[in-house]
Amino acid sequence: MKKEEKKKVNDDSISVPLTTEDPETVSKEKDAKIEELTKINKELEEKVKYAQAEIINYRKRKDEEVNNMLKFANQDLIVDLIPILDNFERALKFDEDKLDENQKKFLQGFKMLYASYQDVLKKYGVEAIETKAKEFDPLLHEALMTNKDETKVNDIILECLLKGYTLKGKVIRPAKVVVNKLDE
Repeated sequence: MKKEEKKKVNDDSISVPLTTEDPETVSKEKDAKIEELTKINKELEEKVKYAQAEIINYRKRKDEEVNNMLKFANQDLIVDLIPILDNFERALKFDEDKLDENQKKFLQGFKMLYASYQDVLKKYGVEAIETKAKEFDPLLHEALMTNKDETKVNDIILECLLKGYTLKGKVIRPAKVVVNKLDE
């Protein structure tokens, strides 16, 4: 129980309350206050841990984004260069037996350019997607047509109409293919 007394301090008529409390009540109040502060402290610690985890996750996501951006920075340029490679391949399909000596020399130079072009693309991580006698994979191939060939298994690629390419493992152009379908 609180007993309040007023004690006169100096002559300014200022009074200061004096309290006399039961020590047990004071102890309970202190324990309650300590418990409340402990609870608030734990909540704040949890919030700090959560914020730290968020920062770590944010950094990881940003690092991954930057790495992917750097890894595939040349993708647009390479996608624009691939049709030139297709034109080289079409030009190299000439039958050398039907060409005169000058045309054969020109074709040899053309083959050297083609090989250099391929080497540069390989240097930057560009690879052709294999299609010959491979099973159709919708992640790597685009089926433009189907044919029925009883001598081959179902869903095998019969012909590649246009080569596909990957850049460091990522498909940048799927291979355009003809697929064997026996179930028709």
